[in-house]
This record gives sequence, structure tokens and C-alpha cells, in this order.
Amino acid sequence: MKVWELEAYEAAYCGLCHALGRRYGFFSRFFLSYDLTFLAMLLAPKEERPTLEYRRCVACPHRKKGVCVSSQGMETAADESVILTYWKLRDEAQDGKGVKKLGAKILARLCRGGYRRAAAAKPDFDRCVRESLEQLRTLEQEGCTSLDRTADTFARILRSAAPESGVTAVDRSRGELLYHLGRWIYLVDAWDDLDEDKAQGNYNPIHARFQGREQEERQYLRTTLRHSLNLARSAFGLLDTGCWSGPIGNILDLGLPAVEELVFRGEWKAAERRFFPRHPQ
Repeated sequence: MKVWELEAYEAAYCGLCHALGRRYGFFSRFFLSYDLTFLAMLLAPKEERPTLEYRRCVACPHRKKGVCVSSQGMETAADESVILTYWKLRDEAQDGKGVKKLGAKILARLCRGGYRRAAAAKPDFDRCVRESLEQLRTLEQEGCTSLDRTADTFARILRSAAPESGVTAVDRSRGELLYHLGRWIYLVDAWDDLDEDKAQGNYNPIHARFQGREQEERQYLRTTLRHSLNLARSAFGLLDTGCWSGPIGNILDLGLPAVEELVFRGEWKAAERRFFPRHPQ
């Protein structure tokens, strides 16, 4: 990645953080995610270079950092970040255990006001998230053994995150890119959580499918993950994302395969804590 492309990616991350704080208050910035930063870049205006402002923040008070100027795409990503956070917390509050369950209940209540504003701004996305998570809960309760059916629930959420542009080819390519990215994320997370889920008796689609033969099926899983990633890359190749082509392409071609490798080696959680700390800005 070129130096300016890395700076642009960091500016998009900071821009989303500032958009969350401006629209939903400081507390919402604790739930800043890289998934929604990807969406913000995908929806960003096509420019030769991103338009930046320079600001100080809580995480970096000693110097100003480049921050992407707010745009409709950035605000969409902020709204949808709040909606996703709220429903994930509600899901954990319903299905979690012990301290995690209690913590999720408290956080969901704190997020409720912001969620209501975000849901009013993006009612279609809110409905898709709610219905997809309800379907996923039903599949989990049934002990569903299909990787495709369970992964489809999260994939549909991410596909619905991009609002229609009015250009059929663009909307279809964005939808395919986000759908297969969502499928990839769901299955990688399932493998990463496999041992923990088995130890705690939680549903895991990979364990439900292979029933103790997971290590024998590693190659099968990696094949289906690479298939989704290749389809996401193909869809991205049909889009013109201007200055964001470099950062997005780098994530798809290098970043996600590197994450997958770390996950299958059992090293991702440690690497995530080291290289991707989460903090409000």
C-alpha cells in the first residue's frame, strides 16, 4: 500500500469515529469497527485524493490527525454501525451467560437512544438486521448443520448495508462484494471461536456440520472461504471507487488472506489485540 493510501485508510477510520461522536455521542465511539470503515470507503465520493481535515482527539491529543471530511457514505456507515452494535448487544443479552450477559444488557440500554435515531434514519437496514438475526437464532436453536444457511444470514446483513445508488450495475456489484465479504467474515469468526464454543457448549456452525471432524475438514473450509473472497474480488473489479481502490484492493488481496492464515494458525486473537486496538477517537 502506498503511504498516502495508508494515510487515507487511517483518515477514513478516524472520520467514521468522528461521525459516530457527532451523530450519536462519545459513548458510540467505543464501538467503532473496521468492518464499517470498509463500508465507509466503499461508499465514499470518488476523488483523486480524499478530502481531509486535521483535528485532535482523545486518542491523539498531542497532534492533529487527518480525518476524512464527512460525507453521505460516512454518515450511512455511522448510522449502520449503531444499528449493528445495538442488535449484537441484544443478541448477547438474550443468549449470553454470566457477566457477558449482564454487560450486554447494560450496554444495550445505554445504546437505546442512539439506536432509535439510527433506525429512524435507516429503517430498511434495521429491519434486515433484526430479521436476519432472528433467523440465525432459529437456525442455532435447531442446531442447523448447514454452513451456507447460517452464513447467509450475516451475508445478507452486509449486502443490505450499501444503499441503492440508482445505477443497477453499481448496486449489483456492491451487493455481491458485501454479500461474499459478510459470508467470509461469518465463517472465519466461527472457526476462530470454535474451541471456545465447544468448551462452553455454545452453538457453532462448523462444529454442528462436522461433529468433531473439524481438523479433517480444514481444507474444505479454506476452499469455501477463498471462493467467497474470490467472488468479492471479482465484484470489486467491476466498481470504480476512485482513490479508495488501493486501500480496498489491499484489504481484499492481502489483509483478509493474512487474517485467515492467522485464524487457522490460532494466532489471530493475540495479533488483533496487538495490532488492532479499539479506542474512541
